Amino acid sequence: MAGVRPLDPPTVAQVGAAIVSVLALDRPARLVVGRDTRESGAWIERELARGAAAEGASVTSAGVVPTPVVAYLAAAHDFDLGVVLSASHNAWEDNGIKVFSGRGEKFGEAEERAVERAVADRSRTVPARAAASIEQGELLPSYLTHVGRLLPTAGALAGARIAVDLANGATTATAVPVLADLGFEVVALGNDPDGRNINLACGSTHPAELSRTVVAHQCRLGVAFDGDGDRAIFVDRSGHIVDGDAVLLMLALQEQRQQRLEGDTVVATVMSNIGLELALGRHGITLTRTPVGDKYVMEEMREHGFVMGGEQSGHVILARHLPTGDGLATALAVLGVMADTGQELADLAGELVTYPQTLVNVRVRQKQPVADVPEIQSALDRVEAALAGQGRVLVRYSGTEPLLRIMIEGQDQASVQAWAEEIAGAAREALG
Repeated sequence: MAGVRPLDPPTVAQVGAAIVSVLALDRPARLVVGRDTRESGAWIERELARGAAAEGASVTSAGVVPTPVVAYLAAAHDFDLGVVLSASHNAWEDNGIKVFSGRGEKFGEAEERAVERAVADRSRTVPARAAASIEQGELLPSYLTHVGRLLPTAGALAGARIAVDLANGATTATAVPVLADLGFEVVALGNDPDGRNINLACGSTHPAELSRTVVAHQCRLGVAFDGDGDRAIFVDRSGHIVDGDAVLLMLALQEQRQQRLEGDTVVATVMSNIGLELALGRHGITLTRTPVGDKYVMEEMREHGFVMGGEQSGHVILARHLPTGDGLATALAVLGVMADTGQELADLAGELVTYPQTLVNVRVRQKQPVADVPEIQSALDRVEAALAGQGRVLVRYSGTEPLLRIMIEGQDQASVQAWAEEIAGAAREALG
């Protein structure tokens, strides 16, 4: 919660100093900072700048802008760091600090650990009287030019009515003007931020009102962003939700048609439905999976030169555009596919057949490696043999609770549930 340790003013100032110190530059660092619409963003920016200035850094504020804007500005304008103040899809009381390198890439685990050590070092403090001058930069237009290259013209979609849910968040600064300038008729929801209504019954995690609006206003489609604008969820003209898996499929097929899908590979997390894997496979496209988290997706993409990846939740990374998720870029890319193919969103999403899924949690005494528990491994072997390649089993421990999570996907819901209970029963007997 903003204002409470570790997000209290002194600690935020320490973080500002720490992210500069770990750079170990032989010159003053240059930072660009952006924030979402939470009322705590302004004071967090001041405190972070105060700490950064104590280490000799200069700070430029981009104001209220989506997360991907900061990632772009960090690289395009030769900043050493980009910092985003946002708690994404969380309620207004929360806030957070995301850091991007001068290449526009999220800090990796090594950098995060170094910052944590620097903040914990009690011998380093930011003087209470320290102050910082924050330069106000007119930087947003360069990003808008950059993202606009994804859809230079609406083509056959010109004049189409689109519903857009801005989550009372950061995309209130970007999405409507961009879409309106392309000639779309925009019906805007969640476009009146007051510092406390970000994500409140709106945005990508609450798409019900968007669905109703799309149908009521006879829109071609709807798109909902989250509070910081790095993800997007879609709604077709009938009001049905189109998630990140379906978006990855339609964009990957478009890239393949244009011979631009490097390695014929898409990167997604272990949570993407097996239906995506099978649909891509029918077109000769490989799905590579990573742990949950868009930073792991990007690490895999960067290591192997892949250009597309994302998460079921709506984070889509188009590496030729940015090395991070960008909800507005995703929306423009989807509109581009519709314009090029002449197909409606429902038709494009229809190729994805989502398999039934079930998730069972088992409370455990200890987190023993599953492969070392014969009862569980035997049950896993039986289930995987029964699935015969037409389903998926994911068994993993929770990172925060004493739980073993068992997720199974398959063609039949009843069978999936029975198999999950079989593995859960073995887990309860051995570890419960």
